Amino acid sequence: MSWELRRANADDLDAIMAIETSVFENDAWSAENMAAELASRHTYYLVASRVGVEAYAGLFAPRGSEQADIQTIAVGESARRQGLGRVLMQTLIGEARERGATEMFLDVRADNPGASALYESLGFEPIAVRAGYYQPDNVDAVVMRLHIPTPETETA
Repeated sequence: MSWELRRANADDLDAIMAIETSVFENDAWSAENMAAELASRHTYYLVASRVGVEAYAGLFAPRGSEQADIQTIAVGESARRQGLGRVLMQTLIGEARERGATEMFLDVRADNPGASALYESLGFEPIAVRAGYYQPDNVDAVVMRLHIPTPETETA
């Protein structure tokens, strides 16, 4: 069974929040903040589903801005280790490029080596640390940057 990726909307809020609170136990966003993100014209949120929503990811990228930010990405426990995080990230990178961004930023918990490895494999480089950023756990955030590559095309 394959994944369906589609743009998230307000009807997805409950499913997104169920994943948000299970994945980010101590520092989950509020439903109000997530609803505002879904409604903003400057963001682009995706959900991935097979039976129900099993993952989501969000991008802040105002059209015409050279910079974009990954706001969040979360994959539910049952959908992990299947390449879904990579697909979501690649889709957001493509959307940022389409909106005119030439570089992208994200924050990742210093205690999440799996996510860091994924981002590095996509070309992100660590550029700074925000000490104690994630509260209440007091975990550092590693700031990462990607110079968005030009898409490669091949002639037939």
